[in-house]
Amino acid sequence: MPREFKQSTAELTVVVAEAVYLQKDCEKQFIQDFCDLSPSQADSALFLASDIGLISENAGKYSTNSPLTRLLGLPSEISKAAILRTVLECYEPFINFRNRLVSTGNADDAAEQTKVLLDLDAHREEIKDTLISLGTYTNALSAKGGGIYEATNSGSLNQLKDIAQAANELAEAEASIRIEIGSYADSLDRTDVIIPLARALLKAKESKPKEAVTESASALESYLAELAGRLSVNLTGATGLTSRIDKFRQNNDLPKKICESGKYLGQIRNAADHGVDIDQDVGSVWKILPSTGRHYVFVACAFIRACGERERGQDFWI
Repeated sequence: MPREFKQSTAELTVVVAEAVYLQKDCEKQFIQDFCDLSPSQADSALFLASDIGLISENAGKYSTNSPLTRLLGLPSEISKAAILRTVLECYEPFINFRNRLVSTGNADDAAEQTKVLLDLDAHREEIKDTLISLGTYTNALSAKGGGIYEATNSGSLNQLKDIAQAANELAEAEASIRIEIGSYADSLDRTDVIIPLARALLKAKESKPKEAVTESASALESYLAELAGRLSVNLTGATGLTSRIDKFRQNNDLPKKICESGKYLGQIRNAADHGVDIDQDVGSVWKILPSTGRHYVFVACAFIRACGERERGQDFWI
């Protein structure tokens, strides 16, 4: 039976893998909306990310399949390329294509031979374009002009150094987040709350405010779900950040001033979510300032800390 293969790009592969990390056990529609992709683009990119080994799919739900996936959301493109290169070195179609490229010196011949060797069901051009995209993005292949490509000799130690640097930056950001939240941070889910906030901080520092807001808000939603479980707050029907906060206000599980500060975070998140869409309230598109992205992360930490003090019956913080 032929082996399935779909055409996509390295950039889309990275984007969908990051989306899956942000929203574990998510469906294709979330990924499609989050990445602003067409259904066919999402299908192909998700297939490639799964085929490479970054994510996995089970009954229509996608989850991460590699601990390296969490580093794909960092702002450094060099780090993303290094991480993708690491998993690419175990990807059979690419390994065969690169080997045949070295032997033939011709990308068309290499793609055709790879298709035959692995019995891939895609057209030669689709195979070639996809594997060249993966190779050039990760610096495993270099373009020489005139449609000529060569395998590069960049050492694996350089790739590991880039990954180590990314991990170090994330660790430093995580330490900053823990300082902001205080000792309460030790009781929070590291994967769903602390790490997304750390990644948001790195994105804010790199002047990517929309991404910083989106990732921080995801961490807040995960945190509120945890808190609701402990305080027996029913979040049924509350799909957004603001509506979830309203549920805590109904029985005074959180005091008004904490809830209102949280609603600021919800409204900024709503503005960021509009992205390229016109907000009917203002008849225009919202743009998120770099300063807003930076402030948002720290206000999110302050909000979590305030909720924690309330939960533990200690002094009120705001």
